[in-house]
Amino acid sequence: MKIGILKEEKNPPDKRVPLSPNQCRYIIDNFENVQIFVQNSGIRCFSDEKYIEMGVLVKNDISDCDVLLGVKEVPESSLIPHKMYFYFSHTIKKQDYNRDLLQKMIDLNIQMVDYEALKGSDNKRLLGFGRYAGIVGTYNSFLTYGLKSGNYNLKAAHKCECRKEVDLELENIKLSNEKIILTGKGRVANGSLEILNSANIKEVSKEDFISKIFTEAVFCRLDTMDYNVRKDGSPSDKYDFYNHPEKYKSSFMKYTKHSDIFIAGHFFGVGSPYLFTREDAKSDDFNIKVVADISCDIDGPVASTIRPSTIENPIYGYNPITESEDEFIKDGVVAVMAVDNLPCELPKDASEDFGTVFIDKILPCLLGVDSDKIIERATICKDGDLTSEFEYLRDYLEGN
Repeated sequence: MKIGILKEEKNPPDKRVPLSPNQCRYIIDNFENVQIFVQNSGIRCFSDEKYIEMGVLVKNDISDCDVLLGVKEVPESSLIPHKMYFYFSHTIKKQDYNRDLLQKMIDLNIQMVDYEALKGSDNKRLLGFGRYAGIVGTYNSFLTYGLKSGNYNLKAAHKCECRKEVDLELENIKLSNEKIILTGKGRVANGSLEILNSANIKEVSKEDFISKIFTEAVFCRLDTMDYNVRKDGSPSDKYDFYNHPEKYKSSFMKYTKHSDIFIAGHFFGVGSPYLFTREDAKSDDFNIKVVADISCDIDGPVASTIRPSTIENPIYGYNPITESEDEFIKDGVVAVMAVDNLPCELPKDASEDFGTVFIDKILPCLLGVDSDKIIERATICKDGDLTSEFEYLRDYLEGN
């Protein structure tokens, strides 16, 4: 099997790769009858020379490869007919802007395997950049709080060489008795937890978070049912919530009165209650000064997230009174960090992490027996049509 690593062509440029030079060498040495080729690129976090040093052939034309690996969407003009592609297609949620891309892949008889759809037998995702979204997003929350409070300064994550330098920067944080909320229990929130632990922030229970005064900075990690309750006052249950979110309302405001920083690392399901609304943010019980919205759902569950921010300009202010953007440094204005491509700030580390899981969980299925049909279940289109798993995209594909 010939595996090709694509150059990233989507703008803004993405420096991440699916496999690092060391990982390519590992595959060549440990998997029989596998060749790897890398398409020339001047923007990768690992240069062409690094791949060449590892004995990986770098060339511009990789059209003779059987399988092509990328990160972001491949431009329609660059698609090669009759190939097997792996990348984040951003089509499985019926994203309007990529409908033509999906149609083009079907027209070219391409087998499209979406990383986002690769799931184990327990139906949990196997692959993604969520961990590093959590790591960078939480680091950025401290960077933002330092600027907002005027107490300290941190180096921007994208200017750090690697994760190790990020951890060293955390030593510059100066906190007293701030309280931090972290939402989520998945890969993103676990990445956030790594930074909170590296910064030596103490975790406390949600009961103590609300009721006690501390002499040090603390955080509380909340799961879905910690901030959603039944509207009728009857006992709450997560399975009931997942099936009937319309019967629930948010109870998140009971935490905001006691919070300085909110790190949003949760998954928001369609139809679920918003954590806090624009009216909630006007309340005297809303004390949050910094929101790090890693999930970055615009005009959604986190009312202060009114637009995405960028790696170069990661912070903007949300004025609850005017419900509009303002200078984040002002009193009463919430400093919002809502970068929507956070893993790109530490592309080498994020890529290494991604490639490790790909080699462990996906590559054996690609090269050998896929008893759990992991790749088959993640294949959006094949043989010139949608697969049965993704038949629900038919109306989307036809423009309805």
